[in-house]
Amino acid sequence: MLNSDYGFRFLTLGVICMSALNCAASTPSADKPHHTKSGFKNVHTYKENEFSDFLKWRRERAKKEIPGPESYNFPLAKNNPDFLKQNRDKNTATWIGHATLLLQMEGYNILTDPHFSKRTSPVQWAGPERVAPLGLAFKDLPPIDIVVISHDHFDALDEQTILKLHRRPGGEKTRFYVPLGLKSWFAIRDIDRVIEMDWWDRHQDRNLEVIAVPVQHWSKRSIFSRNKTLWAGWVIKSDTFRFIFVGDTGYAPHFKAIGDKLGPFDLAAIPIGAYEPRWFMAKHHVNPEEAVQIHMDMQSQKSVAIHWGTFILTDEPLDEPPKRLSTALQEKQIPKEDFLVLQHGQTIILD
Repeated sequence: MLNSDYGFRFLTLGVICMSALNCAASTPSADKPHHTKSGFKNVHTYKENEFSDFLKWRRERAKKEIPGPESYNFPLAKNNPDFLKQNRDKNTATWIGHATLLLQMEGYNILTDPHFSKRTSPVQWAGPERVAPLGLAFKDLPPIDIVVISHDHFDALDEQTILKLHRRPGGEKTRFYVPLGLKSWFAIRDIDRVIEMDWWDRHQDRNLEVIAVPVQHWSKRSIFSRNKTLWAGWVIKSDTFRFIFVGDTGYAPHFKAIGDKLGPFDLAAIPIGAYEPRWFMAKHHVNPEEAVQIHMDMQSQKSVAIHWGTFILTDEPLDEPPKRLSTALQEKQIPKEDFLVLQHGQTIILD
């Protein structure tokens, strides 16, 4: 069985595209450099990974001794679900696992790339299995006002979780923010409170402004749908608080532009894991050293580490990213309190 989400995408996704709507992209715009005739692209030049590169990685991986799930015992933080359900006046952040963060901001409950399933896979009987338990049980979630989705990969857009969010009491009021091309995925599942946005688009959501921002990644939900839908980070801001969810990304000049245009940020959620081997992953996944650079580029006052310690997707040990992050922060003379590594389930109150 493949441990890697990359492997599952390359080898099994052909059966997933059951409808043309699943693979449909919005009409591209000729005057936007990240649009193509059939979908989207990254704007900073590099050579795209090909299937032959994937096979090379798998051959190399077979020769490595990569620690399995039994090698890890990530402690769960003790949180207070009752407080989270009732809280309307404190800004908080709770790391649930991987790229799933519960942000409470200005009385809104916001989820990033919600994933509460056992596996990050098109099916729940195979594929990368959750190593660390959920930091917050689904039943302990407060009512969710806003969900932001960074891209269509199975560790970011989990069908079971999305349907459960929509079907829970009050879930019909949840608003889903998605990059271009993904609204149809929700439509065929009878979810209509979906706002589809291009890079730099802005949407006023009551007292908050939601902005889609560029990142460097890719999309693929089926064998024929590579880059048919867009990928994005998300800025959510009020008059007194600014948050950015980076999602999945390789390092690129985007982050300096985001910081100059929309920063400084009170809180940033920045990925630090799924980065080895660099020759294959660097284009689309930052390592901890690059995560620190993003923290600085975006003028973030405080950042939290995401996209690590939950699923075995790539070659580095699951517990390596925080160690490298600590070293990178020391080298840049940045206090560790400015870029936090949370335990699964840990809640911080944001002054």
